Amino acid sequence: MPDTSPISTTPPADGDLLARDSRRGQLVLSGLILGSAVAILDGSVVNVALRSIGSDLGASLAQLQWVVNGYLLALASLVLVGGALGDRLGRRRVYLVGVWWFMLASVACAVAQSPGQLIGLRMLQGVGAALLTPGALALIQSAFRAQDRAAAIGTWAGVSGVAAAVGPLLGGWLVDHASWRWIFAINVPLCLAAIALVRRAPESRDAAATGCFDVPGAVLTVVALGAATFALTATTEASSTVLVVAWAVAALAVVAWIAVERRTASPLVPPSLFSSRVFSAANAMTVLVYGALGGVSLFTVLQLRAAGWGALEAGLSGLPITIALLLFSSRAAALSARIGPRIPMTIGPLLCAVGALLLLLVAGGATWLRVLPGMVVFSLGLALLVSPLTAAVLAAAPGRYAGAASGVNNAVARAGSLLAVAALPALVGLSGDDYLDLDAMTSGFRGAMLWCAGLLALGGVVSWFGLARQEPR
Repeated sequence: MPDTSPISTTPPADGDLLARDSRRGQLVLSGLILGSAVAILDGSVVNVALRSIGSDLGASLAQLQWVVNGYLLALASLVLVGGALGDRLGRRRVYLVGVWWFMLASVACAVAQSPGQLIGLRMLQGVGAALLTPGALALIQSAFRAQDRAAAIGTWAGVSGVAAAVGPLLGGWLVDHASWRWIFAINVPLCLAAIALVRRAPESRDAAATGCFDVPGAVLTVVALGAATFALTATTEASSTVLVVAWAVAALAVVAWIAVERRTASPLVPPSLFSSRVFSAANAMTVLVYGALGGVSLFTVLQLRAAGWGALEAGLSGLPITIALLLFSSRAAALSARIGPRIPMTIGPLLCAVGALLLLLVAGGATWLRVLPGMVVFSLGLALLVSPLTAAVLAAAPGRYAGAASGVNNAVARAGSLLAVAALPALVGLSGDDYLDLDAMTSGFRGAMLWCAGLLALGGVVSWFGLARQEPR
């Protein structure tokens, strides 16, 4: 097992490392969970508000896709930068800058007056999320005692993961009782609380991070993901020439990125990370599973709203995910620590795939009896895989690369969701204002659930074979 002890220019003394059950440790962990939860929440809370945003601002389906994808694009493109900056400049410092940035961008989103403004501001919000997201895991890895890290990661993963499920519920209540603008304004007090708590954490950074920052790698990451997202989103609207150019730009950017990362002295993504079979397999599974998660979350809410459900009712459909993550994430982390991550990271995606197939019942009529079976099974699978996945990724990387490893896993997770949300509407024949038409939406929903089930099943297969040599911990 690779060394997971933190390496810092100013390593904390043993007495300065945080104990999970100490008051200071609990407060810091609460702040890290809260900041991460706000960033995760804003990746899901917008889904239930899309119909209201579209009606209020006069947005098309493609523009609504970009309201979701603008945030995911900035987050996926720059989360590696956030991890690398944390390793260099101080993980606590960069985390706090990210929370401040996110809070100010949220205020701006709340007062947007057009689809274009909201899309641009969502991208700015994603920049803040990219700075804070990898810092949470890196801080847990570097600031907590070695014997407390697995439990702290399990708690962080479980409670932070709940935010993705609570998002639609909270967003639905705000949309029904106030305005969609409050889904952004509510971030302000949450961010201020996270800032106050995380200031108590000890600082850490990578002593070996020297040389020039990998600016070309960062720029090429943005270009590759941006061009691919545009090509997928504009499939039904742009000319074939424009699409060919977009895909060519994406492909060339990927090739150039690989070349840059191999040759630069201080790469954004250290190539040595992928020498670990566990690290590579876990990230391959991540992009598949989180792509499916993004698709299931978006299409289920749009389908229920098209069927006449209110925003709050549609948000409540995600309640089983909240309950499952709260009850079982820590248990899944403990199970993975005993038997290794292979079994939970294989069974989890397969259960999620069964849940996605059960959600096809919703196409025959949007009732709670048709929604709950699929959501419950999907939720149990998600709770089984989230904590083992996070722990496996960090354990497979040397401690000095804690920020980079966390950044890579977050990047592939958001990229998976980004590309799925961009591609699925065109793949299932949805465009324009089809999200307002029940018949068109139902046909698209069926196709989307089948695609998501396939991605999830493939994720289980990747885990089974990719983690085959992993020894129980």
